[in-house]
Amino acid sequence: MSRFHLGLIINPLAGLGGPAGLKGSDGVAAQALALGSAPKAAQRTRTALEGLLPVRERLEFLTFPGSMGAELLADMGFAHRVLEEAGAGPTSAADTRRAVERLQDAGVALILFAGGDGTARDVCAAVREDQPVLGIPAGVKIHSGVYAISPRAAGELTRRLVEGGLVRLASGEVRDLDETALREGRVAARWYGELCVPEEGGFVQQVKQAGVESEELVLSDLAAWLEDSWEPGVRYVFGPGSTLHGLAQNLGLQTTLLGVDVIEDGQVIAEDVNELQLHGLVADHPARLLVTAIGGQGHILGRGNQQISPRVVRAIGLDHLRVVATKRKLATLQGRPLLVDTGDVQLDDAFPDAVRVWAGYKEELLYPLSTGV
Repeated sequence: MSRFHLGLIINPLAGLGGPAGLKGSDGVAAQALALGSAPKAAQRTRTALEGLLPVRERLEFLTFPGSMGAELLADMGFAHRVLEEAGAGPTSAADTRRAVERLQDAGVALILFAGGDGTARDVCAAVREDQPVLGIPAGVKIHSGVYAISPRAAGELTRRLVEGGLVRLASGEVRDLDETALREGRVAARWYGELCVPEEGGFVQQVKQAGVESEELVLSDLAAWLEDSWEPGVRYVFGPGSTLHGLAQNLGLQTTLLGVDVIEDGQVIAEDVNELQLHGLVADHPARLLVTAIGGQGHILGRGNQQISPRVVRAIGLDHLRVVATKRKLATLQGRPLLVDTGDVQLDDAFPDAVRVWAGYKEELLYPLSTGV
């Protein structure tokens, strides 16, 4: 079984200023230590990771030396890789930003980070728009909407993702107080940006109940979202299957049920294309790829859509692939991951451990993906 890859960054200085009455830890960690404060970020992270012990054999963490993650993971028995050698001296904001960049380049499904609002600011400064992250609350100031409500909640939410639970993606605000102003008795908050964070959707129980989700209404909602977000001059490749066929019908477009069709500027420009035709249409043109999952089985590529070949996928780019599936269809997988089997091992290995799934109007889920190895 292939392992699910998670990133972990611990800010070992997070939270030091709280017990010392310093209203935060930014720039005052040494003072807080001198006043007797003890580091707690590792313990808070341990509490979160305890929730992942039942799925430990399915995980591999990518992390950084010593107190930034490797020390704790080794102690808890989690498989992990350290991405760089230990540096001298205490960790810094620059270390956090560099760590985020390294984890993104490595293609982790989710970055877990332990800290406070200052750490969230550093993550926000380096993270890409579509990289899912989740904060483990360990700082003094936790005003940002990117943290789980508790370390245990962070572990539970991550475990649900690994096990194939339906986890919705949302935008969380990063806000931080001006600590200098706070120490002077003034409260001044500032917005620093937004991060892509997983939320507990609570969907699995609902979709098992009859009548909770209407396939027709969901496809109508998805069509409205897509119609609102068409990119001019971009070619949208619709894979085969009833989900995408129904989506096209709701857009007033006639596509083939079992074929691959190409849409540009709201019009079908090519129907039921073969691999050669499709590659010619996307090789030197901006394109997006929409596929769906085979119900109950989970394949998104390599079963019934071989026109979407490895070279077509590479031409479009993995960043431009989106899975379209209702929550009811995902529930038929009973927690099993989505699957890819393109026939190109190198391409299959390049897929992330979790993909974004369009499941409703402006509603995206993060769902596990596997090559079946």
